[in-house]
Amino acid sequence: MAQEAKEKEYKGPGSRRRGGPRPKVENPGLLMKRTLSYVLKYYKFHMAAVLACIVISVLANVRGTMFTRTLIDAYITPMIGQADPDYSPLAGAILRVAGFYLIGVLAAFTQSRIMIQVSQGTLRRLRTELFNHMESLPIKYFDTHAHGDIMSVYTNDIDTLRQMVSQSIPQLFNSTITIVSIFSMMVVLNLPLTFVTLAMIGLMLFLTVKVTSLSGRNFVAQQKNLGKLNGFIEEMMAGQKVVKVFCHEQQNIRDFDELNENLYQSAFKANAYSNIIGPINAQMGNLNYVVTATVGGLMALNQFVGFTVGALASFLTFTKNIGMPINQVSMQFNSIIMALAGAERIFRLLDEKPETDEGYVMLVNCKYEDGQIVETDEHTGRWAWKHHHQATDTTDYKP
Repeated sequence: MAQEAKEKEYKGPGSRRRGGPRPKVENPGLLMKRTLSYVLKYYKFHMAAVLACIVISVLANVRGTMFTRTLIDAYITPMIGQADPDYSPLAGAILRVAGFYLIGVLAAFTQSRIMIQVSQGTLRRLRTELFNHMESLPIKYFDTHAHGDIMSVYTNDIDTLRQMVSQSIPQLFNSTITIVSIFSMMVVLNLPLTFVTLAMIGLMLFLTVKVTSLSGRNFVAQQKNLGKLNGFIEEMMAGQKVVKVFCHEQQNIRDFDELNENLYQSAFKANAYSNIIGPINAQMGNLNYVVTATVGGLMALNQFVGFTVGALASFLTFTKNIGMPINQVSMQFNSIIMALAGAERIFRLLDEKPETDEGYVMLVNCKYEDGQIVETDEHTGRWAWKHHHQATDTTDYKP
């Protein structure tokens, strides 16, 4: 009867389940704080160096873009119409711009090298702590958790956390500093034109938040469904002989199809929403560029508050560049949500209460000396039970 009820409940691989509660990450802020605290616990100075490299890289790129105004207004424009122009000042200015960008490249390279050490070292420590803690858990934990689901913590969840530590977190720092720096330079160049750009950026952020909120929930569901599917496959592979003996193949196929369908649905929805963020932001960035170029061109032609062609060139470059960090943040948001879902499962395992070992009998290597059993650290091929009696504080050995 139970099997018939289960078969009636199952809708088949083409079913669409709706109306149930959507999985979500509980306390994402606390999870992010705990993850960052874990990284900073061992790599505080490394992360400080990474932050310094990010600041240097961003400022070098912003300074190079800002120098475009000086390059056009002070070097290129005065040479227009000259019969015998002197290009040596222009060549020196171009070399200075190249120097700014070279500094930025070196800083970015240093940052990436440091983050490799930070991310891989963090994951190595985390895997070690996970395994050591798992060895201290009671048998009840393994009876109530699928082995494949536990394995998924070591593989899928650890991998998503690697992406967040090595890519998403540095990218968030980089994008935040870039946006602040570019916005400051835009205000310096032309305040009214900055408001035009801000209006377009506000629309971009609104659309980004709407889309990422839809994809984030499905990324959480994807991680959980992946763990369930891995657990089911691992158990069925380990118990394949039992399945054959009891003719349970068809039921297992139906159960697998259901779990596989759930994973497909959550992964499809997550990636469907995630993949449209980039094109939306790209088109909004192009629209922002066209509007800014039109308004800025009219200002430059009419010499509005001393707005020059060189200033317009720098401003348009900033307008194009400011859309990139916003797009990068929106793309990293889904990776962060997925990584936090993995971090939630990782820390849940680490927070499991270990089993209290109250036993006092141990199996040890032994050897015989003068007819007596003696414990040894060497592998002798002989074993004995070591009994330590706490009441009398004596120890005896039994083969």
